[in-house]
Amino acid sequence: MVRSYIPLNALRAFEAAARQLSFTKAAIELNVTHAAISQQVKALEQHLNCRLFIRISRGLVLTTEGENLLPILNDSFDRIADTLDRFSAGMMHEKIRVGVVGTFATGYLLPRLKHFQQRYPHVDILLSTHNNRVDVVAEGLDYAIRYGNGAWHGTESQFLCDAPLTPLCAPSLAGYLRNPDDLQKFTLLRSYRRDEWSTWFTAAGGSVPSPSQQIIMFDSSVSMLEAAQEEIGIALAPPSMFMHLLRSERIIQPFSTTINLGGYWLTRLQSRTETAAMRDFALWLLSEMKSERVESR
Repeated sequence: MVRSYIPLNALRAFEAAARQLSFTKAAIELNVTHAAISQQVKALEQHLNCRLFIRISRGLVLTTEGENLLPILNDSFDRIADTLDRFSAGMMHEKIRVGVVGTFATGYLLPRLKHFQQRYPHVDILLSTHNNRVDVVAEGLDYAIRYGNGAWHGTESQFLCDAPLTPLCAPSLAGYLRNPDDLQKFTLLRSYRRDEWSTWFTAAGGSVPSPSQQIIMFDSSVSMLEAAQEEIGIALAPPSMFMHLLRSERIIQPFSTTINLGGYWLTRLQSRTETAAMRDFALWLLSEMKSERVESR
């Protein structure tokens, strides 16, 4: 079957007139004459063998056929414009959407993201943070960086690093903490896992806190450490993600005992086709993590 192709100018003229509901305004937008718009639309109607507008005294009204055609053209022109915008200096820009648990974002990724931008200037990252509960499909994410054991249904996971937990507190409280049981004089801060503190006390040789022990739960380790700095309580968090606070002595690690209940993972849906930009990001991040582990030995 031989197809007859519709000139792009005719489609553009119709799309502008349909948005504006005016040939005059469409002509101004496209920098052509009123007659040119009218002729282009008339040619399109003849090609499609249907009317796209009803002309009335106050302007134009779309027919059912016109109403069906407009959103398709809007979407198509938007996609063309988006694709053209991705070209810069002869190189096509790509985008990846990454959701990352807030602790890893502030403690590791953000301070190093400029290294990725310098190495891959053609890749734009759309970054969002979460509290370890993330809907990859609903948010349209290419990758999600999560904390856990690496086992998520329908997901491919690549290990990034362990995140051992230990008590962290304000300097003003550290002097009162000589042995693990001293912690029970203070409010304990934890994340969503109920067993974190009891596991740490057992590992440190202390007494498991009683049910009456005052505990505050946080959905973010970042906000938990803010509370610890305000002397609200003692946080149980990964020191590796808060090295900037430890170096500046805004936070103190009073005990050497740590517990490992999980790590950080780079994850993507198995059904998600990996793009070149996604591979660039994954290889860069895994290389960064490997270098960190070698340097820390």
